[in-house]
Amino acid sequence: MSERTAPKLPKWPFFLGDVLLVTLAYLILGAAYAHGKWPMNTWQNLFCVLSLSLGCVLGVLPFLLEYRAAMRLAEADRLTNAVLQIENLEIIGRQITNATANWQTAHEHSIHAVDTAREIAEGITAEARAFSEFLQKANDTEKNHLRLEVDKLRRSEGEWLQILVRILDHIYALYQAAVRSGQSNLVEQLGLFQDSCRDVARRVGLVPFTAIPGESYDSKLHQLADSGAVPAAEARVAETVANGYSFQGQLVRPALVTLQPGESPEPSAPNAFPASAGGENRTQSATEEENSSANPPETETEGEVSATSEEGAQTPTGNAESAQEFARQESPDSDKEQFRS
Repeated sequence: MSERTAPKLPKWPFFLGDVLLVTLAYLILGAAYAHGKWPMNTWQNLFCVLSLSLGCVLGVLPFLLEYRAAMRLAEADRLTNAVLQIENLEIIGRQITNATANWQTAHEHSIHAVDTAREIAEGITAEARAFSEFLQKANDTEKNHLRLEVDKLRRSEGEWLQILVRILDHIYALYQAAVRSGQSNLVEQLGLFQDSCRDVARRVGLVPFTAIPGESYDSKLHQLADSGAVPAAEARVAETVANGYSFQGQLVRPALVTLQPGESPEPSAPNAFPASAGGENRTQSATEEENSSANPPETETEGEVSATSEEGAQTPTGNAESAQEFARQESPDSDKEQFRS
């Protein structure tokens, strides 16, 4: 804002009146002195003092008026500045009010955003929990399904292994019957057939094995028809009645053997080896088959067919029937448990 100047008051009339009043007082003094009226009387003194006083007042009055006008102008300027400052304060107040309103709006929006974010987070947590539960249920269902499939596969594996073992047992029994019959052509054909069947079984991991006549009796690889009998310490194998089997490196069934003459197993004490009902029946049947044979089995191998042909003629069907009876009386449940283990 431009600086305002105070109005100028003309001073010459005041100075003129001052000069006239002073001149009047001087004339009064001179007239009194000229007429010899000295000292002056009261009225002359009064007029002289009044003139001088009025002259002094007229001389000072314009400066007083200018000062008063300047003071009023300064007050007006200060008042204007105060009004402007008040207006600025009002503007600032309105701006503060607007800022407060904007801040309040922003605060409300932030609260709404926080609530929305909280709802979204809760929704995501609920969805994640539901998805986790769904995955857990699906995983449990899949595990149960896989467990059922594994059980089915194990059961089917046990069944076909059992069938394959039965087939190989019967083939071995046929081969032993052919050996004891003394017909070399039949022995050769059945021997080739048995070897072919064993090669097929080896491809799936089932390996049949036969005890070598004359080797020491091993309770881990050999077994007797009488499961309760205790063989002598130096007992030796005379003949293999039924093959033993191992599946993928694990023993499935020991070979059923007989011992050489003079090394018969000692009968076990009563209740020394408790067995199941199926085991007792199988033992009794094997014992009856051995007792019903005309002569005890002798030691022989496939390479000694000619040396044992006479003995085979005496007992052409004894060991073959024992092998078939042993294969037929094997408990399916026990075989399945062996295959599964």
